[in-house]
Amino acid sequence: MSLRTESPSAVNTPVRLRKPSWKDPRLLIGLLLVCVSIAGVIALVESVDSTTDVYAARDDLAVGAELTVEDFDVVPVRLGDVQGSYRLVSEGIPDNAVAQRLIRAGELLPASGIAAADEHDRKPVGLTIEDPLPAGTTTGDRVDVWVSPRGEGDDYGEPKLLLEGAEIFDYTEDDSALAASQSVRIFVLVDDKTLPALLDALSNESRIAVVVNAGAR
Repeated sequence: MSLRTESPSAVNTPVRLRKPSWKDPRLLIGLLLVCVSIAGVIALVESVDSTTDVYAARDDLAVGAELTVEDFDVVPVRLGDVQGSYRLVSEGIPDNAVAQRLIRAGELLPASGIAAADEHDRKPVGLTIEDPLPAGTTTGDRVDVWVSPRGEGDDYGEPKLLLEGAEIFDYTEDDSALAASQSVRIFVLVDDKTLPALLDALSNESRIAVVVNAGAR
């Protein structure tokens, strides 16, 4: 009986590996994944470190105050999703701009806090009232503003007509389900003659009532 044996050359022949080619799809896919990973890391780092230049008030700015770039400092901040809520330095301060609400020193300038000055030299003053106005009330309508001076404790004096036929500059109802009671924020245009009396009433926590005056012009 004969036994078959393999020659030593057949057993010890080494396996030769092919040199990878640039045309190998596995190599190309690997390089693509590495590039995508690096780009993702760079984008993440840039998004974390990115800031936006916005305006911060140097001093308190009263309602109706004329606004210029000299009234603000430029500060870089990370705004993220709330970027649209603030006035960006890239947008600038327009000519004839006025403060639509009180802006405290150091406060970032909100997008809703700036408006164009009225052609009749009236200034928008914000009033918070407890009851909403009739349905359909909108910008441009006229209202009478009544003021009841604060007395002792929870008492208030007799209401007096302070503004007759004031024009509505802006009107917003807050009917959020989280609110304890429905409130209304209304801006009326006030001339310089009446402005001090209205600001005095607001600073002394007088009760404000607003009534639509359909006949006013």
